[in-house]
Amino acid sequence: MRTLTLLASLMCMALSVSAAKADRRVAFVVGNGTYKNVAQLPNPPIDAKAMAATLRNVGFDVIEGSNLTRDQMTEKLLDFGRKAQGSDVAVFYYAGHGIAVGGSNYLLPVDADIKSEMDVKLGAAINIDLTLEQTMGDAKVKLVFLDACRDNPFAAKIKSNSATRSVNVQSGLAEMKSGEGTLIAFATGPGQTALDGQEGNNSPFTRALIDNITKPGIEIQQAMTSVRAQVNEETHKGQLPWGHTNLIGAVYLNQAPTTQVANAAPTAAGVVPAATSGNSDGVELEYWRSVKESNKPEELNAYLSAYPNGQFKALALARLAAIKSGPSTTTRNLNAGVDPATFTDDASQLTEDQIGLDKGQRRDVQRRLTGLGFDIKVSGAFSDDTRTVLKRWQAARGYPSTGYLNKLQHKALLSEIVAATPTASDESAKPARRASAPAPSAPAQHRGGDPGAAFVGGVVGGMMGGMFRR
Repeated sequence: MRTLTLLASLMCMALSVSAAKADRRVAFVVGNGTYKNVAQLPNPPIDAKAMAATLRNVGFDVIEGSNLTRDQMTEKLLDFGRKAQGSDVAVFYYAGHGIAVGGSNYLLPVDADIKSEMDVKLGAAINIDLTLEQTMGDAKVKLVFLDACRDNPFAAKIKSNSATRSVNVQSGLAEMKSGEGTLIAFATGPGQTALDGQEGNNSPFTRALIDNITKPGIEIQQAMTSVRAQVNEETHKGQLPWGHTNLIGAVYLNQAPTTQVANAAPTAAGVVPAATSGNSDGVELEYWRSVKESNKPEELNAYLSAYPNGQFKALALARLAAIKSGPSTTTRNLNAGVDPATFTDDASQLTEDQIGLDKGQRRDVQRRLTGLGFDIKVSGAFSDDTRTVLKRWQAARGYPSTGYLNKLQHKALLSEIVAATPTASDESAKPARRASAPAPSAPAQHRGGDPGAAFVGGVVGGMMGGMFRR
């Protein structure tokens, strides 16, 4: 009897582990600021980076981007839509210019050049309603945060080119209704404009979201009440976030450990258990990891503003001093003769695919990185570890740090003189370690199989086998 009781307990443990692992969280996080045809916004890319770090800390698989063109946004949205299918929680966050035309809301890529209502309707801007329906439609819980309620920068052009008929072009964004299982939150009310915040810092709305939505044990609607109060106070009642919700259960992005069992209702009922019980230290660590290799002073200053007495303050100040003093002699020599566009052109999965690297060429890239002191396993496959090392190399050279290659960056890498490149052909061969700082480890929830689940499964299997043998 005692054996059966223990067996039942272990099976429950195994089911609990499986249930926790089944909780899938996906987020789309984009901040557009370097617009080509209208006034630029300095803070949305900083807002997006901070939000991405916050969500990763509570178990989200984040599709992240900054200063994206129409094609780049479409590519990210397609990736998000694939990953969000059947997910337990899907988050959509956007900071940047957004416009309302004819009662519908649109997001603006950085290459948008809108002269008429027809340009909007034919795809120069991205329809929010259609985008949310296509990418998040079957997610169990959908959370939408829009820090895009700014003045329409194309309003005058659209009105002047629509003189023959009436066209509704309004300030801010238009009101939106949420469907079942959805929460939509705007930085301010319909038809009103929101503040971008002090340059080099987070906007009031994004800062309040980061401060509140992942607090342990705080339900999302309770968190949004705190967000509204914080923004209202910070802006001296000049901005009040607005939202609409049709959630049908309590949603926790970071459920407190003491309440997790008591509140663990089925996901289908709308209750979403947390994937991790992170804390403020964890959020700060993720934030620091996201900016520590940045060459942009505004991103490091944003960290110092968010954490004036943070544990990485000294490192942030040292990094700022290094940026101010300019690149080292070594870096200047490496950059000599490099096409200037290499320092500005973003790389993505699309640009890397255009290079057409085969497995041998990918191994060559990995060998060269290792030979330059950026250690990576030579496997011929560009895993998450390779992406992390590529970002470190890009940051060290002053290239846009995306973790992907384009033709110019690949050419620049091939032109660098590698002192000692490994020659091992075996995919499992590990290159010699160098005295360099290791890349930050990935969060536990993104690694391979769960050892706890494997242990419980092994014990249960062994006990059941023993019982049947008797």
